Amino acid sequence: MIDNMLLEILACPLSKAPVVLDGERLVSTDPETRRAYRIDDGIPIMLIEEATELDAEEHAAVLEKHGAEVWRKPDSGK
Repeated sequence: MIDNMLLEILACPLSKAPVVLDGERLVSTDPETRRAYRIDDGIPIMLIEEATELDAEEHAAVLEKHGAEVWRKPDSGK
């Protein structure tokens, strides 16, 4: 189980988007990258090369299931 305080500071290493806990994986809230990172023995494996990419439908379903908002890349202001 991932501690809630840890979950609040974890982010997708690829997009820097927040993640949601979905069973034994952490799922990025970024709809462009849609990465899922597995959790082994309570340790999140936050390596891009170890992540899996969810299809758009599964990604949307995970976010909806957890009431998570879709992350949007912050505007650089340029």
